[in-house]
Amino acid sequence: MSKQNFIHMKIIHKKSQIIFLITGVLLFIFPFGNTINAQGCETDTPTEGIKIMGYIQPQFNTYFFGTDAAGNQTKNSTFFFKRARLGVMGAIPYDISYYVMIEMSPVAGGPQLLDAYITYAPFGKKAMFSIGQFKSPYSLELNTPCFALHTIRRSTVVNQLASPFRDMGLMVLGKLGKNDFLKYRIALLNGTGINHLDINQNKDLAFSIHISPLKWITVGGSYRGGLVGNKQLNGDQEKFSRYAVDFTLKKSNILFQGEYLWGTDVGTVISGGGCGGKKAAEIIMNPVELMTLASHNKNGYWALAQYTTPWNLQAVVKYQYYNSGNTTYTYLGEAQVFPESTTTLGFNYFINDWTRIQVNYLYNAEQKANGIVNEYKNDALLIQVQVKF
Repeated sequence: MSKQNFIHMKIIHKKSQIIFLITGVLLFIFPFGNTINAQGCETDTPTEGIKIMGYIQPQFNTYFFGTDAAGNQTKNSTFFFKRARLGVMGAIPYDISYYVMIEMSPVAGGPQLLDAYITYAPFGKKAMFSIGQFKSPYSLELNTPCFALHTIRRSTVVNQLASPFRDMGLMVLGKLGKNDFLKYRIALLNGTGINHLDINQNKDLAFSIHISPLKWITVGGSYRGGLVGNKQLNGDQEKFSRYAVDFTLKKSNILFQGEYLWGTDVGTVISGGGCGGKKAAEIIMNPVELMTLASHNKNGYWALAQYTTPWNLQAVVKYQYYNSGNTTYTYLGEAQVFPESTTTLGFNYFINDWTRIQVNYLYNAEQKANGIVNEYKNDALLIQVQVKF
């Protein structure tokens, strides 16, 4: 073999190695399209080893809460950032992926670390192991990415009963069967919310399971429960349990979706809090004084119908109901006790694949004892613009 041919063969070999490496990386990345971010906000498939992503949601709220005795608006209208998030995700040989998301909007509790976890997938999509900080696998609407919500606000029952939205822990998740017939997630969590250490030796258990008997039908359920704080002097301990069932029917340009959630708090009432929420009782570091632990049952549901037109416009109507079990909760920044139903009428207009405008009108009705419905001045108009990158 001549020297020239030898050099030529080495170049070919070198190019083959490069092509093989690139092909291997691509084959590695694409299967992770739905696993890298299974617990985070982002769902796009990364086309490179590392991807920078995020989205911003500037929003305008105007409230129809009436006026005070002096004629001033009881609740002022305002511009603000609902969310402003920036993150990175990617894959590392072999079978390792990572995901990090930061919230920068002060209204949403930022700046703070939102999601940060590492996923190991030695068995592909059948069984993956994630450790870090991520969304709890409880509630369908909670696990719908924020940028993909069909209405601007999550339902009140989800905001209250699925809190804290995010936590630190270990999760096993996967997809089984033809066309991902079964999807599951099981997690052990601190139970104290995002960026908080645990304060006892117990961990919350949360899991969800969904089956798709047909391509356009998905049904499932989820659970979360655990002990709160530390034991009392008599050995009793506060605790909570949460259950949910849900369905999704998506055929062509029509979507029907709904969820029923219920649960019980034993002891100190657990407050809602969204992404940065944590259980009120968990700030107690020492054994509490001897007391009778009261039980509070809470429940609610939401259902929506959405129609997508050929003109990048979606019409959506959503009905939701929440019964706090005579405990105080916050709705649109106002504390109240009565069960409440909210009808949301809105539309979503997509300027392009990355930009969306949402307009929602929220009509609220409160229910007193014996089923008496009361009309308070607490309707609202929400307008949100979203850019995703």
